[in-house]
Amino acid sequence: MRFLLILLLALSAPAAALAGDLIVSLRTPGGAPVADAVVSVAAAHAGPIHFAWPYRVAQHNLQFDPFVLIVPVGADVAFPNLDTVRHHVYSFSPPKTFELKLYGRDQARVVHFDKPGIVELGCNIHDNMIAFIDVVETPYATKTDAQGVALIHGVPAGAQSVNLWRPYLHAPANRLVQTARVPRDGAVRLTFTGEVRAPPEHHRMY
Repeated sequence: MRFLLILLLALSAPAAALAGDLIVSLRTPGGAPVADAVVSVAAAHAGPIHFAWPYRVAQHNLQFDPFVLIVPVGADVAFPNLDTVRHHVYSFSPPKTFELKLYGRDQARVVHFDKPGIVELGCNIHDNMIAFIDVVETPYATKTDAQGVALIHGVPAGAQSVNLWRPYLHAPANRLVQTARVPRDGAVRLTFTGEVRAPPEHHRMY
């Protein structure tokens, strides 16, 4: 019986350790950290996707908060208005075209996102209000923080394509890609270098 228990533990241990951590940093050519870049790995997974952060884009101080939000396909995203003025939220992006007509303080609207891709947000009243929602099909996704660092736990071991996207990143489609060899246990580190352009003075939705 004891031998059987040891055998079962030995067989189960490698399966539990076939995943490592991915640590990604994004910096400008001058070495400055870049926040709000989405880092994702399109690796195989089972079950529904859930992220720990709220699926919410608030309107606050005449800005969208957060500037970049990651949600899974099928998510319902809330758009609460925390300002004293009314807002008119919309998007022309192919993954989700919608319009939330004028609504006021302490009111909220909800939008269902059923296709993957980048959704650019604007306000029909305040042209300076810009934000983005990245609708993903992988649980292995997060954003770089103020130090320009993103950490994804439990990425399947092996060669993985690591995708980095950020609004206004000076790269084709605002995107950079590297391959990482994720260990069965422990962590692998990647560094991306990219320049971030300033948003156009008169931003236009596409």
